[in-house]
Amino acid sequence: MNKKRKRSNYFGTMINPTRYHRSQIKFYLILLPVLFVMLLPILFIVFHAFKPISELYAFPPRFFTLRPTLDNFSQLFRVSQQTSIPFSRYLFNSITVAISVIILSLILSSLVAYAFSFLEFKLKKTLLSLNQLSIMFVPVAVAVPRFIVMHTIGVVDTFLAHIVPLIAVPVGVFLLKQFMDQIPRELYDAARIDGANKFQIYYKIVIPLVKPALATIAILAFQSSWNNVETSQLYINNEALKTLPYYFQSLTLGTTSIAAQGISAAASLIIFVPNIVLFIILQRNVMNTMAHSGLK
Repeated sequence: MNKKRKRSNYFGTMINPTRYHRSQIKFYLILLPVLFVMLLPILFIVFHAFKPISELYAFPPRFFTLRPTLDNFSQLFRVSQQTSIPFSRYLFNSITVAISVIILSLILSSLVAYAFSFLEFKLKKTLLSLNQLSIMFVPVAVAVPRFIVMHTIGVVDTFLAHIVPLIAVPVGVFLLKQFMDQIPRELYDAARIDGANKFQIYYKIVIPLVKPALATIAILAFQSSWNNVETSQLYINNEALKTLPYYFQSLTLGTTSIAAQGISAAASLIIFVPNIVLFIILQRNVMNTMAHSGLK
């Protein structure tokens, strides 16, 4: 009996060990090379930003920097001080747009997914199919009709032009619906019997159970807004309303080709850092979402 229990514990330790076990070596042999390959783009962005001009134009190109320097960043901020609009204004615009897009995307996506998962209405399957179909379209493919819509509703050259095109997240609706489909319908029925209305069920029961998916959508919404250049290019004429990525791009295009390479490398790192920091903070929720999004 004791031998059987010991064997069970041994295999349980091998399958899901709480501490390091030599049976894990084979997994590390696979994961560590994959991890190194996945880290290469991140390492390149970091090292590239600290390269001096001589290494930026070295041939053959070097992956690692031999003489790291802060000249690229100092040159970036030196050029930014020569513009009529202060750097802080562009930074404020980007932060405001990112926060607004995250909040509105979470609200809109969760409400739509709640309707698809729990409510019954006409054309439900058709609208759900259209949402899945919209995931296939890249922004460039709908640039012209999107501009017509933006001009028709009168938000061109306003702050809303940064927000309105980005608050619809079809992927977010799909992920949230997959999560909500796993919630036992007994919870919904019990809440209805207790007298809760549909909004109370949505806010007090459903939302707390889909927090991992909400965190994933928050990351997607942040990336789409923080890295976005198209809204400033297509819908904004007022320079004071444009965002940080567009500003960095304009600095790169407005300087000589030699200096532009260093400025572009520093600007890319500044734009990239918030993305990776937010992902690291919420990565557990992202993994949980990916693991459950395809389950029924």
